[in-house]
Amino acid sequence: MTTPADDTLIAILRENARASTAEIARRLGVSRTTVQSRLARLEHRGVIVGYTIRLSEEHTRSLLRAHVLLTTVPKLIRQVEAGLREIPSVRTLHSVSGNFDMIAVIEARSVGELDELADRIGALEGVERTSTSLILSTRIER
Repeated sequence: MTTPADDTLIAILRENARASTAEIARRLGVSRTTVQSRLARLEHRGVIVGYTIRLSEEHTRSLLRAHVLLTTVPKLIRQVEAGLREIPSVRTLHSVSGNFDMIAVIEARSVGELDELADRIGALEGVERTSTSLILSTRIER
């Protein structure tokens, strides 16, 4: 469980994971030592498991992204997940309810690469069916 202060700290890091402890402390109205100990506690408890980057819109505009909806053989779902983890172009993987079991978000530099990637995913043992939809634009990303 996180506190409201933890949630604010996390929100600041979501805006800029490289924010200095001094900047965070200033925004929270606390000391740098307080920020450092709060970060250490959140990391130790597994709330924060890593820090990442966000790429510029200019860079990501050159990439094609798509949602790949997957139906899997229930007994092989872990094997499918492991296979998808081995594909660097799979950016995220979600387990979902409904007609499909998972949704993968993939990135490619061309339509041909995207097509090959979708075929590679569909060929994984345990994947019964896929449906791919190209992402035209992202309206909200937080």
